[in-house]
Amino acid sequence: MHDDWLKGRLVYLRALKALSDYQRLLLLLADIPKRTPEEERKLAALMRAEKASDRAQKARATAARVVNADKLATRKARDRELYNAAGLLILAGLVNSRSGMPVSDRGELLGALMELAQVPPDDHRRAGWKRAGDALLAEKMKG
Repeated sequence: MHDDWLKGRLVYLRALKALSDYQRLLLLLADIPKRTPEEERKLAALMRAEKASDRAQKARATAARVVNADKLATRKARDRELYNAAGLLILAGLVNSRSGMPVSDRGELLGALMELAQVPPDDHRRAGWKRAGDALLAEKMKG
């Protein structure tokens, strides 16, 4: 098993552009056909160090996948909300569903949305807007 691991690792190390000192020594000792007991001891120690380095590298890669998975999930959730917001603009008739382009002037649409953002949460018009929006959403969910 050690020989198989060592052969595979030597191929990997030879493909690297930059080697550490102990990796260079590992390559040198592994290429010696008849090693002395001292060289065997050094080779065994270097193999243990290289195996530990390999395990650490795999652990870092696993940790990076976990962190990236969280970031990916967060980004996907954000993207989904953005698509849902775009869908609301389509449902309202403000954006063409085929082209994705606003049906009116972009500046006009943005100005209207800016005005909407300025309406206080307790404004009586919001209740009417909510009723109309909920009714349209319920209608679309049925059909």
